[in-house]
Amino acid sequence: MFDFHWPLAFLALPLPWLLRRWLPADNRRSAALQVSFLPRLQQIPATQGESTQVARLSLLTIAVWLLLVSAAARPEWLGEPLSVPSSGRDLMLAVDLSGSMEYRDMQLDGEDVDRLTILKHFLGEFIERRHGDRVGLILFGSSAYVQAPLTLDRDAVSQWLDESFIGLAGRETAIGDAIGLSIKRLADQPATSRVMILITDGASTAGRLSPLQAARLAAEQQIRIFTIGVGAERAAGQSPAGLLDQADPSVDLDEDTLKELAHLTGGRYFRARDAEDLESIHASMDQLEPALHDSAPVRAATPLYPWPLGLALLASLAWAAWHGGRDAV
Repeated sequence: MFDFHWPLAFLALPLPWLLRRWLPADNRRSAALQVSFLPRLQQIPATQGESTQVARLSLLTIAVWLLLVSAAARPEWLGEPLSVPSSGRDLMLAVDLSGSMEYRDMQLDGEDVDRLTILKHFLGEFIERRHGDRVGLILFGSSAYVQAPLTLDRDAVSQWLDESFIGLAGRETAIGDAIGLSIKRLADQPATSRVMILITDGASTAGRLSPLQAARLAAEQQIRIFTIGVGAERAAGQSPAGLLDQADPSVDLDEDTLKELAHLTGGRYFRARDAEDLESIHASMDQLEPALHDSAPVRAATPLYPWPLGLALLASLAWAAWHGGRDAV
C-alpha cells in the first residue's frame, strides 16, 4: 500500500506563489547599456517557439518543486501487516541446589526422580514459553550465584539450568542471599516488569541476609516474588542415604516463611507435591505473569523518497543545461 509518512509537507506547495505575491519587488537599479531603438525592440512580439520554450521552462520549474515537496512528504510502500510483540517482563529464577534436593520423592513419566530433576523438566518448559521475556537464573545453596544474567536467549538459560547439579553452590540454603542478588539484578529494570520466582524445598540455613529482610527490600523496589515449595508429603523412594523413608520428606520446608515472602511483595505461594501440582503452577503463573502477547500489527515500510528526489535533480540539471545553452548563444 502506498502512503506518505509526512503528508503535511504538501502544505508547502503554494509557498513559491505566496513569496512571489507578498514579498516586495527588487527596485534596485543598476547600470545598463542605453539603446536608442529599445522601445521598438520591445514592441516586436515574441515568436511562437520562444513562447513555447518559456512555457516549458515554467512547467519544468513547477515539476521540480512538486517533486521536492513530494520527497519531503516521505512517500513509502507499506508491506503486509506484521504482528509485533509488546514488551515482556524481566523474570529472575532462583533455584535451590541444596543437599535436600536429592530426595527422590517425585515421579516423572512413572519413574521416581529427585526434586531437582523434575524441576529442570518443569522450568525448561516454563522458560521455553516465555517468548519476549528476559529471563535470568540464580542458583543458590550455601551461597547464591548468578548463573545467567537477564537475557532474551531462553535456550542458553535452559542449558545452564540443565547443567546445574546438587551441591554446586553448597549444600545449605541461603534464601535471603538469593533474594538479595535478584534485587541487585532487577532494580535497574522497569518497575512494572520486575518478577522473581523462588523455588526451594527447605528453610533458610545460611547466608548473611534473612529472607524477610530481603523480601522487605524487594517490596521497596516493587519486585514481586512468587515462591514455590517443593516436596511430597510422603516419600516415593529412597532418601539421600539410600534408606526407605516413610516420614514426611518435606518436614524442613518452611512454608510460613515462603508465604510471608510472597505476601510482602504482592506475589503468591505455590506448593509442588508432584508433577500434577507443577503443571497447575505452570498454568497459574501464565495467568498471574503472562508471557509476551502480540500487539497491534504494523507494516514494514519501504522508503520511496529517493525517486522523486532523483527526478528533481535530473530536472534541475536539464533546466541548468538549457539555461546555460541559451546564455552561450
